[in-house]
Amino acid sequence: MFIDKVTLSIKAGRGGDGIVAYRREKYVPLGGPAGGDGGRGGNVIFMVDTNKSTLLDLRYNRLIVADDGERGKPKKMHGADGIDYVVRVPLGTLVKDIKSDRIIADLTHVDQQVIVAAGGKGGLGNYHFMSSRNTAPDFCENGELGEEKDVIVELKLLADAGLVGFPSVGKSTFLSVVSAARPEIADYPFTTIVPNLGVVKVADGRSFVLADLPGLIEGAHQGKGLGYQFLKHIERCRVIIHIIDMGAEDGRDPINDYEVINNELRAYQ
Repeated sequence: MFIDKVTLSIKAGRGGDGIVAYRREKYVPLGGPAGGDGGRGGNVIFMVDTNKSTLLDLRYNRLIVADDGERGKPKKMHGADGIDYVVRVPLGTLVKDIKSDRIIADLTHVDQQVIVAAGGKGGLGNYHFMSSRNTAPDFCENGELGEEKDVIVELKLLADAGLVGFPSVGKSTFLSVVSAARPEIADYPFTTIVPNLGVVKVADGRSFVLADLPGLIEGAHQGKGLGYQFLKHIERCRVIIHIIDMGAEDGRDPINDYEVINNELRAYQ
């Protein structure tokens, strides 16, 4: 199943609290404060995974929570940091904060990773607060809360070239001929209901990625048909290839088809 948009609630880990403790050692009277610091809360990190091509995994896991940091320990020992929660997503994934409508991450490079929600800072132990006036402080600092966000995660496929056109004009057939991709091909409209990708190899050894998108129809920018919702996948294409059925076997005018599709692309926001 091809899923290219999900809404998530994410929560980074809370920082661990510092503690109040004192040095307890034989023959060392008035050892002084020795409370350790709390650990940092875990971050929520989005990382590119080239083995993924859809957001299907996130559809069934709408709440992402990282681990909290541990409390400080005696003898000035630091509490363990919370374990980061790593969310693996396909190349081309966009993460947007719903509240501010701000783009938090745009993952367009292999192995790229971005901290989407930062864990809270750990609290300080009581030994940090020792002074000449207070040699045995009996207080410490609590850990900070981690960031909480509601985000939209959207996939915009990265392809070098994209195929657009009316339904049943041969886009999938073209993709199957020039690449090793094997999309479903049939003689009825909207056979392609999700984008298909293929790698095209050229004679000099180079290659590029070609995307086949569901067909567009007149009025697509008003929500008609299926293809408009997938147009976001060609926003980043370097080249858009317009496939036109010159045979006009179904009575359509190729010139009119060309103008209609260009108008729909122009109206796309």
